[in-house]
Amino acid sequence: MSEYTDDVTLKKPIIEMLTVANEFCYFFDHVAIKPLEEILEFVYRISPLMYLKGSLMPDVEVEYPEANERFVTPEDYENLFYALREKFGKKDEFWHIDPQYINENEPLKASISEMLSDIYQDMKDFILLYQRNTYAARQNAVKECRTLFASHWGYRIASLMPKIHHLLHENETEPPAYLQSLDMID
Repeated sequence: MSEYTDDVTLKKPIIEMLTVANEFCYFFDHVAIKPLEEILEFVYRISPLMYLKGSLMPDVEVEYPEANERFVTPEDYENLFYALREKFGKKDEFWHIDPQYINENEPLKASISEMLSDIYQDMKDFILLYQRNTYAARQNAVKECRTLFASHWGYRIASLMPKIHHLLHENETEPPAYLQSLDMID
């Protein structure tokens, strides 16, 4: 039996989250060469998986909180944000309800580019901190990823999904046959 068996930071849900986060970040590290349709398809497919894996992250007790670090610079964030904003153009902004705000019934204007950049920052920081490969760094990476899922990037994924779905399927105007038959009943 391995000496790492009891190390919660090496458990399967964390490794799976790292794998998905790495795929997400790798894609967005190369977003400048991607067409909009490919970006939409990628986000459409990876977002539910990221949300699921984020919800499975264990709660880790951090022994040394001072080992927590952030790595994505404001310049890194802005470069991604502006590259995405250029890709999305007029389709970038949308209205959504955010239950984190005081008046959760008022729609807020949001930006796909901003939300994707926010998620990228959280995922990239998670990966890079985890790769420090010390127990304290891994503990902090897992704790921060779980905390930010609950307060930050989980909300963004949930808010983005309807808009991404709409952008991918807005031209498919013909409802499925079973829905057409329901209209005949009324």
